[in-house]
Amino acid sequence: MIYCVVPKPLTDTLYPKLVEHYRDDQNVTVIVERREFDRRARSGRSSASAEGSQRRVVRDRRRARVAGDTLPLAKAL
Repeated sequence: MIYCVVPKPLTDTLYPKLVEHYRDDQNVTVIVERREFDRRARSGRSSASAEGSQRRVVRDRRRARVAGDTLPLAKAL
């Protein structure tokens, strides 16, 4: 399934044209974007003072390497 998303400001002009264009294609659905704000930006919910300081933190979840040198491998017989 393919979704063709139309922004709200362009709904009146673009939506009918796209629906008509993709009328015969069963794999394409034309929809209107309903989001009010970007969840990742958190512009609608955060306060003005914390807006700049609130950033996503990416953590490295890999296991930490053991400190020190590795032991030499045994020789094959």
